[in-house]
Formats: sequence, C-alpha cells, structure tokens
Amino acid sequence: MSKQNIRKKLLALREQLPAAVRAAHSAAIGARICKLEIYRQARAVLGYMSFGAEFASEPWIRQVLADGKRLALPRVNRHTGGLDLYWVADLESQLESGLWGIREPVVERCGRLDSLNEVEFALLPGVAFTRDGARLGYGGGFYDKLLARQGSETGMHKPALVAAAFALQIVGQIPQEATDVKVEWIVTEAETLHCAA
Repeated sequence: MSKQNIRKKLLALREQLPAAVRAAHSAAIGARICKLEIYRQARAVLGYMSFGAEFASEPWIRQVLADGKRLALPRVNRHTGGLDLYWVADLESQLESGLWGIREPVVERCGRLDSLNEVEFALLPGVAFTRDGARLGYGGGFYDKLLARQGSETGMHKPALVAAAFALQIVGQIPQEATDVKVEWIVTEAETLHCAA
C-alpha cells in the first residue's frame, strides 16, 4: 500500500473514533508517557500542540510544565518550509493560532532553540507507525527535515524519539525512504513499545 493510501485510511479510522474515546485514549497515553524513565529523567522536552483527531497533547503538555521541565514547541517557518523550535513556559500568553489552526509559539515572546539536541525527549506526531518504529507523517516532511538536521550534528547527545499514537495507528508496514527516521518508542493507550532500532 502506498504512503498516500495508508495516510488516507488511517486518518479516516482515527476520525471515526468517538470524541470521548479519543479523550480517554489520550489521557491513558499521556499517563504512560509520564511513567517512561526517559521522560522522568529529561530536563528539557519537545512536545507539539495537537490538531484534529490526533492524540490530544495539551493535558500532557501542561503536565510537562507542572513537572518542572523546560518545554519546547515547534513553529512552522514558512520561508524555509521547516520547523523552528521555541521554549514555552506559559501556554496562554506565548502561543497563537498558526498554520492549519495549530497553536504555535509567538516568536517575540519565546526564546529559540538552536538545535533539537537541546532537548532530551522529543514527542513526535504521526499518522501511522510500525512496531519497529517506522513513522508516516502528514506528508509535509516537517519532522523529517528537523530530524535530518539533528542527525548532521556530530558529537551531540540526541533526544529520545517517542511517538504518541492510538493503537489503531499501528500498521504492518510503511514504505520507507533513506531519509526516514524511526522512533525509538511508541506509546498507545494499550501498550508502550520499545522499538528495535
């Protein structure tokens, strides 16, 4: 099955989940993420503000701040077509509605990260995942570019790459390209998968 077909099928399946079920699954996923040792040890965490029918990230994002960790969130850079990362401490005053209505950091009110390697834990969105960590995004390539930039910086520690997904988003296989970066962990409402790298 092509990436486009997998994406279309999985997005439709996810949309069909009743809102109450999505909310319950999201709460279970958030709780599982917070139990991960790699999360507990991380001082700086990259998250994302969810949109549509994906894992509802905001309660977890608020927990990151409540846990006293530094929080980075992405903003789409329309000039480069990539993601810029910013430190956010207050969701009310430092975010605004951005591309596709996703809440993004307000550049003038947030400090910018030079590199993804400034965080120890990165939560990544996606449409579909395989049990060995392959990830299918929304097709914009934003996170692929971000992860490729990180890969080119030698001698730096790399953050743990973790995906939050509903169990129905785990598929048998996804066509992979050389530039695709796998996640190390996938957390669903049913299980926490440590993917073989």
